[in-house]
Amino acid sequence: MSSIDEAEIVSKLKGNTLRTYWALLSSEDGVVGVRELQRELGFSSPALAAYHLNKLVDFNLAVNERGDYRLVREVKVGVLKQYIKLGSFLFPRHVLYASMFTTFFLFILIRFDEVSFYSVYALVVSFLATLVSWFETIKVWQQKP
Repeated sequence: MSSIDEAEIVSKLKGNTLRTYWALLSSEDGVVGVRELQRELGFSSPALAAYHLNKLVDFNLAVNERGDYRLVREVKVGVLKQYIKLGSFLFPRHVLYASMFTTFFLFILIRFDEVSFYSVYALVVSFLATLVSWFETIKVWQQKP
């Protein structure tokens, strides 16, 4: 196995190979088979799925264990820098901020009992923060491989 530095991985991990890496990352146990990957990503043949999986093996990101490919190393490249992995689920980091601001906005909305400069200011600022956070979350989600 050749030693490939992270800069080279960043430059070569794109397109269908990045989609293949995403599928490995988001699989429950970090293991995926060739035919399973072909069906999941809609590749035209198992050979194409194997080609992209073997590229990941060449990058030292996966190993081939009797036909199944297992993820051995995680790298944050491109849009993946914006994601957090929780179990087998990958979600944008902005979800945490959006959830926090949404909770804060709902709290202020529920507790809004008198109209004053400070209560209106808190309501407007928390609403805008919620809006911007969810906008950024959706924007990052749409960029996933």
